[in-house]
This record gives sequence, C-alpha cells and structure tokens, in this order.
Amino acid sequence: MAHHRHEEGAPLRQQDVSAPRRSRRRTVSTRTVQALAVSLTALALSGCAGRVQDGFLPRAVTTGGERVTTLWNGAWIAALGVGIIVWGLIIWCVVAYRRRKDDTTLPVQLRYNVPMEILYTVVPVFMIAVLFYYTARDEAALLDTKQDPDVVVNVVGKKWSWDFNYVNEDTFETGTQAQLTGEEGVEKNLPTLYLPVNQRVEFVLTARDVIHSFWVPAFLQKLDMIPGRVNRFQVTPTETGDFKGKCAELCGAYHSQMLFNVKVVEQAEYDAHIAELKARGNTGQLDNSLNPEKIMDEDLPELDTERGGN
Repeated sequence: MAHHRHEEGAPLRQQDVSAPRRSRRRTVSTRTVQALAVSLTALALSGCAGRVQDGFLPRAVTTGGERVTTLWNGAWIAALGVGIIVWGLIIWCVVAYRRRKDDTTLPVQLRYNVPMEILYTVVPVFMIAVLFYYTARDEAALLDTKQDPDVVVNVVGKKWSWDFNYVNEDTFETGTQAQLTGEEGVEKNLPTLYLPVNQRVEFVLTARDVIHSFWVPAFLQKLDMIPGRVNRFQVTPTETGDFKGKCAELCGAYHSQMLFNVKVVEQAEYDAHIAELKARGNTGQLDNSLNPEKIMDEDLPELDTERGGN
C-alpha cells in the first residue's frame, strides 16, 4: 500500500471529479476544432478580394486584364487537377498497401521502376512547358507596344510621389507625398491620372531616384521603373470609374504613402481636364534630367527639356 506524505500546515489538494476525464478531453478537442475552423474561415475571407469567376482577383477593367484573369484561372484549374490526382494516388496507396493483421513479412523491395521514373519525369516537364507557353504568349501580348497609342503618358516615379507628363497634349501634373492622417478626404490631395475610356494608352515609365513600380491593381498589370532605363506598356481601359494606384516596389521609408488616383472618363471629360491643366500654367513637360542615371533621349517621347521637374 502506497503512503503519501503530507506536510503539516499544507492544504490538502482534492482532485476535481466534477466531470469525467473523457468529457474534459472531448471539451478541449471541441474547442480546438472550433478555434481552428474560425481561424481558417477568417483566413479564407481575408483573401476574398474578388469574385470566384475572376479567381478572387480584382475585376479587370482593361482588355489586358481579362487576359491575365484567364491565364490565372487556367493555371489554378490545372494545379487543382494535378492535386486531385496526387491526393487520389496517395489515398489509394495508403488503402491498397496497408499492412494486414496476418502479414508478418516485409513487402517486396524494389530498387527502381523505369516506367514510373519516366512518367514522373516526362509529366512534370510537359506541364511546365505548357505553362511556360501560355505565360510567354500572354506576356508578349501584354508588353506589345507596336501599336500606335491614342494617349501617351510619361509616368515619373520619385520619392515618394508621382509626376504625369501627358505627352501628346503637352501638359503635365505633378504630385507630392501623401499625408495619411486617417481622416476622410485625404485621397483628394493625391496626384490623379486621367485616362479616356476605350482608348489605347501607352505608359512610358521612368524613375528619378530609386527603383519604383507602377501598379494599378484594377489593370492587373504592373511594371518596374528603373533609374536610367525606360520601360513601357499599353492598356485599353474598358469602363469608366475611379481606381487606386500605388508603388509596388519597396522604395524607402515612405513607400506606403506613394499613392495616386486613376480616373477613367469619357473623352469629353478627359479633354476638359487637359484644358484645366493648361489653364493652371502646366504647359510643356516635366524634365527627366533630374534622374541620377541619365536617360537616352531616343528612349523617351519628345519632352520639353527646358522645364525642371519637382
């Protein structure tokens, strides 16, 4: 018989027998499952930025954006198909080759299986080749600048704001760093890029100081802005509306405040905005010579080099 020592003056500890151990374990298990379910639900909802048919991407408002959505959905469908096959094979192997109660011997040991190894090599290579083909095809289309654009905008990234040179219209708009105070109406002070709907727009991207990245999420396309280099791409907005733009490259202390607005409007409203800019005295073009890395003149549209940028 076991004896338990008890020191004088120490309170006796009583075991909690108010609930059976199995019930307590079940309660803990239930709470764990509930907490996990809530966490997964919150994670899933946090990623629902769009519609199912758009692959939860922002709804495309350009012709190129529709191409990106199609490629994105196709890649996910292919990935899910491969996943289902792999999961099915794993479950089948677990069930079919599980150890039986009366099985006391080791299974047949194989050093290699040539047909299976060929299959495991050829199928992944084929999948990557198909994905590469469609990606390269769509990338070439998205970066095609051979067509003559209706509007050309030289977008200049700077720490930490944006300048917009409307090249054909010979006017510009300059921006200053956003002041995020948390109050309503802050976005009204951001630089605003106006674009006409259903017109092909070419963005000529340059940077004054460090690497930035021009990104309008609703366009489903972005491109880096590298000092000393000119990058460009074209889009055709398909619907009017107000959209948000930002820098997508970590460029310094105030990267998060490098924001701008985009307004896609009818041609008449676009023309009125251009006239308003000229009435403010914003004639000519902001100069790109302030860049620490000089840009070759032939890489840029015809810009007025007599006016200094901000």
